[in-house]
Amino acid sequence: MARKSWIDPDTKEPLIDDYAKQMESFMRAFQDGVITDKEISDQEAQLVDCMTEVESSLDDETHAKVTRLLCELNAFDVMQFTYEMQKARAAMFRG
Repeated sequence: MARKSWIDPDTKEPLIDDYAKQMESFMRAFQDGVITDKEISDQEAQLVDCMTEVESSLDDETHAKVTRLLCELNAFDVMQFTYEMQKARAAMFRG
């Protein structure tokens, strides 16, 4: 399997979001426009399974780097979501 770069070589923007949106579980969950408790629970289970599989294969140095990567990604996602929500609210109140 060919390695997919995490970063667009031209724009230098992360590509992980684009890859996630192509995942079958993601597309299925968003198909009806509503995210359910079960879909959240199922995705969390997939995440835990993946984390368990990867974590056990990492040496300490790589584990520390991947931990930082996951934290930076999570922080970025939460900040981006909050930013988009703030923009949407501001647009609604402007009329």
